[in-house]
This record gives sequence, structure tokens and C-alpha cells, in this order.
Amino acid sequence: MNIQEMFDSNFRGNIYIVQNNEVLLEQSSGFADLPNEIPNTPETRFASASAGKIFVAVGILQLIEQGKVKFDDTIGKLVDIEWKDIDRDVTVRQLLTHTSGVPDYFDESVMDEYEELWIDFPNYKIRRNSDLLPLMIDKPMMYPKGEKFQYNNSGYVLLAMIIEKVTGMDFDEYLKANIFDVCGMESTGYFELDRLPARCANHYIYCADTNDYRTNIFSVDAKGTGAGGAFITVRDIVNFWIGLSEGKLISKAMVSDMLSKQSGDGADKEEGYYGYGVWIIDNPDGMDFAYFQGCDPGVSFISEYNRDKGIISVLVSNYGDNVWAEMRKIREMLY
Repeated sequence: MNIQEMFDSNFRGNIYIVQNNEVLLEQSSGFADLPNEIPNTPETRFASASAGKIFVAVGILQLIEQGKVKFDDTIGKLVDIEWKDIDRDVTVRQLLTHTSGVPDYFDESVMDEYEELWIDFPNYKIRRNSDLLPLMIDKPMMYPKGEKFQYNNSGYVLLAMIIEKVTGMDFDEYLKANIFDVCGMESTGYFELDRLPARCANHYIYCADTNDYRTNIFSVDAKGTGAGGAFITVRDIVNFWIGLSEGKLISKAMVSDMLSKQSGDGADKEEGYYGYGVWIIDNPDGMDFAYFQGCDPGVSFISEYNRDKGIISVLVSNYGDNVWAEMRKIREMLY
């Protein structure tokens, strides 16, 4: 069986696999614009949901290496807002590792669908990180800071606000200048849904009651935040991994820390542990596997780096197709 034949023929989106700069597979399928039957291509820009947390993490690590932020700095010191019942002594490190306990505006252990957030709060109002504060600021801490790992979207919104406070730049402008431009990620950015640039896919949600599709424009933030929402191309993601691993963004020592187990218990072997902005799967035979992922209505994304074999895989669907099932096939065949 060749590589292409192992994937689900009904998968809609892009798959890109590179090993030591050699392209093993570049596949595009499905439509970027379904009614007009405009196909996805390698240049199509896809939303990536929570995948953007890795860019925020790198931005914070850059500021730490520059001495502008410390791992043990607190949110109370770095961001001047009324914290109410939120512990002002939560640290940057705890935000990075999802151990902060700050109230999560989208608690995935309680809510099933992201679009539930917008039943009473218009999603078109979410265009800056601070726009999400009303959804979290009046809630209590979920648990005492540092007590445990629990995936937390609000934590990365706060990290993006820290970037903005320290640099005086909008977080997405900082990421563009200091990550995307450095790595040659020419197509990646945070775009408003009502001002999308060229080559952006629409993202579709299947409606069982009518047996058709609707777009996700009323189901996600109008513009991405620190919690996620970057538009990417699969080639840009490979460029990101290469730039990161070569030390273009942060020192190689910091990359090693970033891709090491920092939190989580590994109880779910496939989910693994958490580093800084990235998930870590234990590999007893070599360097651990690192991946980042995202899932929103109409959006699914995963990218994994097998450092021992130099394999970078990127899978993204603008129909929410199961990229995780396809990633398992890559592990079974190529690892």
C-alpha cells in the first residue's frame, strides 16, 4: 500500500507529510467553497482552532528569553485589570501548562459544543482578547492554582494579553513579525471572518435535519485570539516546525524544554502530556513525539513532529473530518 491509499477517500481537506525535507505526500480534497465547487488546494488557508496556542507559547518563550517576562511572573503583575475572584498570583508557567485553575470561558469538561457560547453572547463581538473577558471574569477559580492539569482556553487568552501588555503590539501583529515572517509563513494570520483575504476556505457544519451544510460563521469567534483561530496553510506549518527546530524562534535549549513533559499525567496514552503550547506523546524508544491540534465547529487540525525520523505531518479539514483517525494511520505506517 502506498501512503495515499491508506487515507479515507472521503476525507475533505489537506494532508501534507514531509520527511527530512522530502515530501512524502501532498494531498488536497474537498471544496473550499462548497456551493461554487471551488476545490481546496495546497495554497488554501484553513482555520486551525486551538492549534494557535503553540504560536502564543513561542511568543511568551521569546519574551522570557529576552528577559521581559519570567516564568514565575504573576498575572496580577503583568495585566492591569480587575481580577475579582481570580487568583492574581497565577504564574505565566501555570498558564502555559494549563495548571492555572483560572475560570475557562469554554470549559470542555462541561460544554460539548463551542457554538453553545454564542447563544446569548454575539460571536461577532469577539475580535480582541479582551472581548472574551466578560465570559470568564465573574467566574470563580476552577481549582487552586498549580493543583492539577486541566486544559484551559482562558489561560492562553491571558498569555496573549501579556504579550500585548509587554510589547505594546496586538498579539497577532507580534506573532506575525516574530514568528510567521521569521519562518516564511507567508499565508498565516489571524483574520476577521467578515474580512477574509483571498484563498481562505469556508468551514462547514453538517446539518442532519436538512441533510446539508451551513458555514460556521455564527459558531466561532469573529477573529482568533490567544486561545486559537489562526488561518494557516499546511506548507506554512511545516515551515514553522523547521524554524522552531532550527532555533530561529527560541534557543534550542528552550525548544527542548518546550517539547518536554511539563504537565499532565499521560493517563490517555494517545493524548499524552503537555509541554509549552504543545502535546507530548511518550516514546520509550527515542525522543517523544510532539503535536498540536485544534477542533471547532467545521474545523479539525493536527500536526505532529517525529523528531527521530524527521517526519512532520499536517492534516486539516474544513468539514471537521476526523484528522485524528488519519494521524493514527501515519503513526502505524511510518513510525
